[in-house]
Amino acid sequence: MSAADITAAGSTRRDERRAMGVACGAHALHDGYTDLIYVMLPIWQAEFALSYAAIGALRGVFAGTMAGFQIPAGLLSERLGTPLVLAAGTALAGLGYCLAPLVDSYAALIAILFAAGLGASTQHPLASALVARAYAGARSLAALGTYNFAGDLGKMALPAGAALLVMVLPWRVSLALVGLIGFVAALAILLVTPRYAAEETKPSTGGPDGAGASSGAGGFPVLLSIGVIDSATRMGFLTFLPFLLTAKGASLPTVGLALTLVFVGGAAGKLVCAWIGARIGVTATVWLTEGLTALGMLALLPLPLEPGLLLLPVIGVALNGTSSVLYGSVPVLVAPASRTRAFSVFYTGTIGAGALAPVVYGFVGDALGVPLTMVLIAGIVLTTLPLVLLIRGRLISAALKA
Repeated sequence: MSAADITAAGSTRRDERRAMGVACGAHALHDGYTDLIYVMLPIWQAEFALSYAAIGALRGVFAGTMAGFQIPAGLLSERLGTPLVLAAGTALAGLGYCLAPLVDSYAALIAILFAAGLGASTQHPLASALVARAYAGARSLAALGTYNFAGDLGKMALPAGAALLVMVLPWRVSLALVGLIGFVAALAILLVTPRYAAEETKPSTGGPDGAGASSGAGGFPVLLSIGVIDSATRMGFLTFLPFLLTAKGASLPTVGLALTLVFVGGAAGKLVCAWIGARIGVTATVWLTEGLTALGMLALLPLPLEPGLLLLPVIGVALNGTSSVLYGSVPVLVAPASRTRAFSVFYTGTIGAGALAPVVYGFVGDALGVPLTMVLIAGIVLTTLPLVLLIRGRLISAALKA
């Protein structure tokens, strides 16, 4: 190997590490920002005297904006570059949390969360594409798995840290401090992200091998439907969990701990369920995880606070484990030429469902109350079981060809 080859290899490895560090850091921070809202919901409810529907709208505005602007964020990055767009989005998300403590009305809070969601929309498409570009080929699967896991670390750390801050500082000060992290991260992204030359995008030719996101064949629409229901279930459950626990006597720090327990289980679920899926198949794994999700929700309702907290990590494993299996099934059902488009559609669909679910379930909660709404959510998630049977043959066929 020549000196030039050695230098090039070293530069490539350095760029890989930098890309992974930026992507994982951005994923952890943005996912932490996204789920920090759950800790703030009881505070904002008391501050602005909100109904459950209005509370759901807060989460829905943030997540809906994040979902709806992912594709435009990707297009903007093609013109301005990933480092600039991702850094600007991260700073905007942090700015939202810095400004939220200053608002004195519900309408202003909605506007702030819209801006924060706009910033958060840059993370998923840009960071995942950055990892895929740095770790080209077969290595991208493991690299993207590491990237996905980093998001769960942020979900665990940031809400719990904010809940602890609220114990010693006013909530407005605590939230502003958390928002400042976004500005530090934005500067790091701008300085550290490796610069890659633009790649030519080849359009999909359709046909059997190009089927999926573009043609609607290959089982992808069914997979997307399962993902939509799964995401709506997850966001609906997380929206009402703080209020269910508060009714059982939980304090704000306990609610933060409870969410952390769910996210710890969810992080483990992504790894465990991917391992299980490789051994017993996607269909059996979806039946296992979605069935456990429904049973866990129903079991949580009558339990006292302490036993309920012990159950939350188990619910988290099932609640988040399904998404890992579904995400990993996209390349199985979609040809390489269509995968970028398919992943964009899948992210937009699932996150969009997560944005709408709190609003819809919020109206249901106002009408039926929290316990009955939880029962309804548990029932709806079971509709994924017959759906996954529709693509069982395609998944098995693809596995045999692999």
